[in-house]
Amino acid sequence: MNQPIRQRPLSVGPLRAFEAVARLLSFRAAAEELSLTQSAISRQIQSLEEEIGCVLFLRGTRKVELSTDGAQLLPTAVAVLSKLDQTVRQIRRTRGRRVVNVSTFASFASLWLIPRMEAFQREHEDIDIRLSAYDRKVDLEDGESDLALRYDDRPSVPADAVQLFEEMLSPCVSPWYLQKPPAPLKKPADLKGHALAEEDDPRPSAEYLSWRRWLVEQGAPDLQPRRWLYLNFTYQQIQAALTGQGVALARLPLVHEHVQRGELVEPFGKAGRLGSPFSYWLIMGTGAARRPEVQQFADWVKQQAALTRDALTGV
Repeated sequence: MNQPIRQRPLSVGPLRAFEAVARLLSFRAAAEELSLTQSAISRQIQSLEEEIGCVLFLRGTRKVELSTDGAQLLPTAVAVLSKLDQTVRQIRRTRGRRVVNVSTFASFASLWLIPRMEAFQREHEDIDIRLSAYDRKVDLEDGESDLALRYDDRPSVPADAVQLFEEMLSPCVSPWYLQKPPAPLKKPADLKGHALAEEDDPRPSAEYLSWRRWLVEQGAPDLQPRRWLYLNFTYQQIQAALTGQGVALARLPLVHEHVQRGELVEPFGKAGRLGSPFSYWLIMGTGAARRPEVQQFADWVKQQAALTRDALTGV
């Protein structure tokens, strides 16, 4: 039975890896040229072969050779990449701009990064930021992203990852929410009269962001609220709290400015705060630190993180 013909367009990254290996006849040399690891090059070639539906290289013990299909693809790949690079060079010469590609998760982008980025852009008008927000980990070795801002535990991040700040959770509501029924929020047991915005996320970190964990730590494991409001993004929970729809178990590093401005309040104060083994991290892509614009952005993120750490000690 014939396999169906694939219709999805090819990605540029694997095509560029193919051209480099075909020209150099070496996975190692191609990896060095593209500032990637050899395993990353192998994955990209494998991805391209799966996408096209054929073997592109004959892999021997000591050498790599193009297959018949690979030899047929190579001239077109060279022409396409050459035209692409020429156009990009023209655009860069015309615009004179530098670009930093940042990968992060949606709530961090919405609540912490984007509100601060105007300051960076004001100081670095010749640097453009391309922000990709995914709630999944992106492989920095594929060369598509320069750095990642992630939420993870220490064993799950590279050894050279920079910790921006630790996690801290606390129930938060809008101040005017406390001025209306239902019952006042004086102690954790009072939550039974309120709607609780809950993290609806299958990832392991969600366990540490859950109301159930917080209630167990507060000695109220059997408490049932008036209702649950299940939301799968942190910024949705904060929006629900800001609009008076219930109580959010807020991540203070992301919302401390709302607290400082009085837009959110912690009804239980510091007694309601709870830590987590997860933290916020900055991770640099392979070779990205050698580019001045990437280093400038990373340094700026670390400066902003230091401000956040200082602010958390004061709220």
